[in-house]
Amino acid sequence: MTLPVDPYYLPASQRYDGSMPYIRCGRSGLKLPAISLGLWHNFGGVDTLENQRAMLRHAFDLGITHFDLANNYGPPPGSAEENFGRIMRLDLHPYRDELIISTKAGYYMWPGPYGEWGSRKYLISSLDQSLRRMGLDYVDIFYHHRPDPDTPLEETMSALDQVVRQGKALYVGISNYNTEQTRKAVRILRDLGTPCLINQVSYSMFNRWVEDDHLLDTAYEEGVGLIFFSPLAQGLLTDRYLNGIPEDSRVAKSGVFLKREQITEQYLARARRLNQIAQNRGQTLAQMALAWVLRHPAATSALIGASSVQQVEDSAAAVKNLSFADDELREIETALTL
Repeated sequence: MTLPVDPYYLPASQRYDGSMPYIRCGRSGLKLPAISLGLWHNFGGVDTLENQRAMLRHAFDLGITHFDLANNYGPPPGSAEENFGRIMRLDLHPYRDELIISTKAGYYMWPGPYGEWGSRKYLISSLDQSLRRMGLDYVDIFYHHRPDPDTPLEETMSALDQVVRQGKALYVGISNYNTEQTRKAVRILRDLGTPCLINQVSYSMFNRWVEDDHLLDTAYEEGVGLIFFSPLAQGLLTDRYLNGIPEDSRVAKSGVFLKREQITEQYLARARRLNQIAQNRGQTLAQMALAWVLRHPAATSALIGASSVQQVEDSAAAVKNLSFADDELREIETALTL
């Protein structure tokens, strides 16, 4: 696919002007931007490379220094890393030391018994493949993407320790681990001498399992950062569906992750009330939802997805108001019970 004619990219000189907060990740030396950009959707081989390039450029211009990938992101699997690697070479390579690039392994990638889960064989092979696809010598964070019910946790964590010692990753993390699994992983990694940096989990106003599981408190106690994916509940915590289902929306186009039957009258009542609270704060519903997941002391970053430059900009603007008054939090809780 033909790329824009102008190959020269100079990032905005004001990208570190104080607009984007950088939050310390647990008890580590690393800080992440409050808003990180995920490449789960809209960065695959079926998507437009020019749009991907524009979103990554604009995100960096806004001070978003963390780009999150996984081996299976696409479609097809692997293509998000390939596209990111192309854009790195074209635009971002001179700024590599300003960037936090993460990837993961845990889900199915290739046939046979070594193509998924958490064995040392799979994790190290997968990271080697990811580095080749992205054209990188190392990633900043390498995650185990999901707990493996069969492989001993000691093997999985020792593989993470190994990639750090090999220089293939600077830090390691876990993803989709609950409180019990997190405590065990943290203990093993601590004993190995490679601390667990971060846990990437789903969290939103509509998905609060981390509260019920006490994971927020566990992460804080253990000194582990938390980065939250799907903070907008796949688009439900935006104004996208308040007046019907747009033809170009995720629901209308695929219905895989978000289905029409989720747009219920109860959902609409809650979303419209939340939207009013957000407007009273001078925010969009999406901006308030991002600020809401960042309110806990263990929170390090909210991971956004985007399909356009405008969506990147709108999400990044959430950092203009990250504080909540007690009465606002009570109003939100009331709205969520409608």
